Amino acid sequence: MRLGETGAPALLAHPDWAEPAPFCVWLHGRTANKELDPGRYTRWLRAGLAVCAVDLPGHGERADPSRQGPEGTIGVIDEAVAEIDPILAGLDEFGVFDRDRAAIGGMSMGGMIALRRLCEPHGFKCAAVEATCGDLGGLYFPDADSGLKPWPVAHDPAEVSRVDPAANLDGFEPLPLLALHSEADEMVPWRVQAKFLERLRAHYMDRGAAPDLIEVRTWPETGAPAEHVGFGRFSNEAKNIQTAFLVEHLIGADR
Repeated sequence: MRLGETGAPALLAHPDWAEPAPFCVWLHGRTANKELDPGRYTRWLRAGLAVCAVDLPGHGERADPSRQGPEGTIGVIDEAVAEIDPILAGLDEFGVFDRDRAAIGGMSMGGMIALRRLCEPHGFKCAAVEATCGDLGGLYFPDADSGLKPWPVAHDPAEVSRVDPAANLDGFEPLPLLALHSEADEMVPWRVQAKFLERLRAHYMDRGAAPDLIEVRTWPETGAPAEHVGFGRFSNEAKNIQTAFLVEHLIGADR
């Protein structure tokens, strides 16, 4: 389908297309597309969850190679964040996507988009991200003593700050959040995301929320390409953990 004012290409799947169902808006990573990883979606469907998987700007059905390189990340994040609300409005027209039981999630760049969207008012009940980072400043501009390699692209600091979840945490209202990561990730170092999650836990406590609303599962290494694209031999485990998390917070015990 094409959803929202920009006609964002979306893959929609639903357990029965008859009764309103909880759902997750899923955002893929850089150079990927919405059809990637159907095993994720089939698990959700079997559990009673609907799917709205979106092609990011410059990707999938609206492919533009000039926007798929690391130099295009900031612009894609900015545009994709603005598309989410119109996409949700487009889902309302079907009448079977329950906005009161909605989640958002994403992998890598898609996770960055999800975390940034959560820094603004929203109606999501929970979120799930993987192989991503909520501190783009720490990722793109590492301290000399951090031990991290300089980022291969020179982003403008002001543009990064605008789309950086860590720079906009004041608007992040606590909600259940699941973060999955390989500790050996060669593209998005776990240490940067780990520091962001600690900062986010402190933010939760400042808001009077329990820090254990943030759930984390990592693996020392997985065998996945660059330890970033999927979770290799732990792929099945990762998908099952994510599905169980979504079921817990969108369906609950009375399923």
